[in-house]
Amino acid sequence: MAGRRETLTDHKIGTRKEWLAARIELLKAEKALTRRSDELAQWRQNLPWVRIDKDYSFETEEGTRSLADLFRGRSQLLVYHFMFGPEYSGGCPACSAIADGFNGFTVHLEHHEVAMIAVSRAPIAMLQAYKRRMGGTFTWASSLDNDFNYDFNTSFTEEQQLSGSVDYNYHAIDTIPDSEAGSNEFAAMSGTDILTYTREAPGMSAFVISDGVVYHTYSAYARGLDALWRMYQWLDRAPKGRNEKGRWFRRRDEYT
Repeated sequence: MAGRRETLTDHKIGTRKEWLAARIELLKAEKALTRRSDELAQWRQNLPWVRIDKDYSFETEEGTRSLADLFRGRSQLLVYHFMFGPEYSGGCPACSAIADGFNGFTVHLEHHEVAMIAVSRAPIAMLQAYKRRMGGTFTWASSLDNDFNYDFNTSFTEEQQLSGSVDYNYHAIDTIPDSEAGSNEFAAMSGTDILTYTREAPGMSAFVISDGVVYHTYSAYARGLDALWRMYQWLDRAPKGRNEKGRWFRRRDEYT
């Protein structure tokens, strides 16, 4: 603890008056960012809708369901593409941390005409077991027997991976895993090798149903998910910020 206090005292120290003046300046920038964020939200909502004509069949706790069924009577659907391939022994630790953030508030969305689910390619029995382990309350569907994750660029075939590049986050990316990013460690934590692990990727997609027709409205990937990763939003307001040195977090039941 003493070492940590010494590190913190290296930071600039000021009076309350100096702090308040600096805080008011920061507030101006924060308000500008909030207004810009509101503008971007409107921009997202103004994107054209794309009709979904392909029939997708998902396995859920209630049985086989279509994409339209996943709305559960609501007009809007938010999908989190959870990295959990059929070869994994457990869900991706990063996706698990993101799910911790939305696990409790889906009930509020459901009372605001929005259904929210996670979709993964692992078999439904594996998803159910992992959901119980993590204490999940959100709906989780398996896309093992359909092209949903492939069509929305969050899963890649072995052939695509061997080609050297895949389309992800709206541009071509190298399929050679970046070991420095900690992917090897997360692959091991997911019970698989690095190549198999990186054939899955995180993302979120939004849909709307109108007159019985489902439309795709929005998708985001990579750093586009930052705002949805709730623990990072809190860390960004902590004195030392994200302060990351490697992959520091674990699944909620793996901390010692």
